[in-house]
Amino acid sequence: MTASDGTQTAPATEPTKGFDLATLLAERGGERYELHARYLNHQLPRMLHTIGFDKVYERAEGAHFWDDEGNDYLDMLAGFGVMGVGRHHPVVRKALHDVLDAGLADLTRFDCQPLPGLLAEKLLAHTPHLDRVFFGNSGTEAVETALKFARYATGKPRVLYCTRSFHGLTTGSLSVNGESGFKDGFAPLLPDTAVEVGDLDALASELKRGDVAALIVEPIQGHGVHIPPPGYLRAAQELLHRHKALLICDEVQTGIGRTGTFWAYQQEEGVEPDLLTVAKTLSGGYVPVGATLGRDWIFKKVYSSMDRVLVHSASFGSNAQAMAAGLATLSVVEDEQLVENSRRVGGLLRDRLAALTDRYEFLKEVRGRGLMVAIEFGRPKSLGLRSRWTMLQAARKGLFAQMVVVPLLQRHRILTQVSGDHIEVIKLIPPLVFDEADVDRFVTAFTAVMDDAEGGGGLMWDFGKTLVKQAVANR
Repeated sequence: MTASDGTQTAPATEPTKGFDLATLLAERGGERYELHARYLNHQLPRMLHTIGFDKVYERAEGAHFWDDEGNDYLDMLAGFGVMGVGRHHPVVRKALHDVLDAGLADLTRFDCQPLPGLLAEKLLAHTPHLDRVFFGNSGTEAVETALKFARYATGKPRVLYCTRSFHGLTTGSLSVNGESGFKDGFAPLLPDTAVEVGDLDALASELKRGDVAALIVEPIQGHGVHIPPPGYLRAAQELLHRHKALLICDEVQTGIGRTGTFWAYQQEEGVEPDLLTVAKTLSGGYVPVGATLGRDWIFKKVYSSMDRVLVHSASFGSNAQAMAAGLATLSVVEDEQLVENSRRVGGLLRDRLAALTDRYEFLKEVRGRGLMVAIEFGRPKSLGLRSRWTMLQAARKGLFAQMVVVPLLQRHRILTQVSGDHIEVIKLIPPLVFDEADVDRFVTAFTAVMDDAEGGGGLMWDFGKTLVKQAVANR
């Protein structure tokens, strides 16, 4: 600045303008739980405070993250399966930096960028009987696409789904959810029908009515990690095709190596779904993306003329960041042999846990495929343990599993999840980069927690009493 006498003076101090993320987080990051309680879902921080999960996580890498005190945590949840290649994988990070730096003319809506075609090509190479891909923004959107396409292509209104299934929470996806708790209060939904997974007679009976467009099924159900009986998918496919209906495989969680093959349906010979949905791992843990893969004739029927070119679309679908993340993720999966790692390390984890079923009365079964493993608890035989089990069950089914999850985090810094409401199952879905040292850490911690549970005392059962009181109070 220039003074009246012509001399230069220092500029007046002005407040800093613009946006600075690091400064914002430094100034306001400590308010995270208060902000969420005030402006978002107020029950989430309440729940986290209640069970002692209200940690302050600062950074993450691979299958681990660290809190504000520098403590290391093992991630057995992978963000509900989103972090398939681990947190902040450098290859995916670089791809996103590169695509941002490229300054592409993205989402013009009236051109054809190369990245969507390249990602579709890579996905379809793993699914040679399918021909085309629609890109949306999430798993539930991929399912919505499959439902719409199946109805339009067949000209039939009804979709069958399996009991205990989970396919998303938007209205169409919710209509084919097998858990009533998610549906309560949101009726009316679409007129779809549930059949028991594995029950071919029930499927045949519904198909005879002549109005079924498709059956949507998870090759392994996420809720409880239930695997259909051997041969079910192949037999269901044959029944569906005989009645000119379609098979939709929902691989939103099971796809891209989670179960030890690229797609979970590939573990049963002869299965070739007409439509397939995928999301979660495809994102690389960064940019939401969902994909619906399908047969050529289905897509050509939906997009039957230029007048129908936008009959089904998504504003952010096929955006460059999501496509780059997907391409980088598939490259990592291939280069680091994560499908094979899932099969090998997942088998080791499952075998070591299954070996404990004879040791602990509470441990009923260990099941799963690849790095999708369920630990199910059940009623013990001895009188003392049985009375404690009965106390928890009388208050609310699922409390014992929750009673195991909490000390795994609080004492052993391992994040797990109960695999659904009112079931005694813990689901393990760690990142596909999970290794043998991580298996050792989890099994050691789980053994210590089960020793405490069957010892009948200590902080674990004190917490169990707290859960019982809360469950009774919430009735």
